[in-house]
Amino acid sequence: MEDNDNTQEEPVGLVRRDALKAMAAVASLPILSGLPLADAEAQTAPAAKAGAPASLQPPRAAGGPRGDAWDPDLLRPRKDWPRKLTTSEMATLAALADMIIPADDKSPSASTVGAHHYINEYVSAPGDGSARDLVRVRGGVSWLNLESQQRFGKRFTQLTVAQKTAICDDICYVPKAKPEHKAGARFFSLVRNLVATGFYTTDAGMKDVGYVGNVALPKWDPPPPAVLKALGLE
Repeated sequence: MEDNDNTQEEPVGLVRRDALKAMAAVASLPILSGLPLADAEAQTAPAAKAGAPASLQPPRAAGGPRGDAWDPDLLRPRKDWPRKLTTSEMATLAALADMIIPADDKSPSASTVGAHHYINEYVSAPGDGSARDLVRVRGGVSWLNLESQQRFGKRFTQLTVAQKTAICDDICYVPKAKPEHKAGARFFSLVRNLVATGFYTTDAGMKDVGYVGNVALPKWDPPPPAVLKALGLE
């Protein structure tokens, strides 16, 4: 019996090719459904089995931040590693930080905004780089106090500003430092970079350089008509 159906079949090759394209497109998409919660449970499972206190497991909404290194909770940050510098070492770093960025009529000193605490956090962090810098900072602090004792008979924190300046002038630039000051100059270079990073990422530091970002605008003023006209956006 003759088939009167006039429906034409689509070419088989075209269907397969389109299907492969669709499969490839789907495979490239991130899997969003269900995984964040499942992954969060997997992350906290070891801590729960080890009997970690509930206070160390911050509450979170499904799909929200877990408070770990990969998905940090920036609104409720936690100190994830112990600080390794001693109180004496911190006092020396605070004094050196204030020689690098002293207080003036525009802004406070580096130690006032906690630049030396930033150094402690940085060199105490897990990782080979931080461990290497911890050795450099500790060795440099010891060198600085030894140099202070040899020159002036006091620790660095007990020196006058003029005495501190005399030592800092000898170690402030590695290429011109004397051979006996090279180690101190490398230490000073590292600390200077860390102090500047810690200071100029605070509100006081940003105000000191005139940075006006990171603040809410009370209103939005569009570009002036002359600018729009020049850009052809009228």
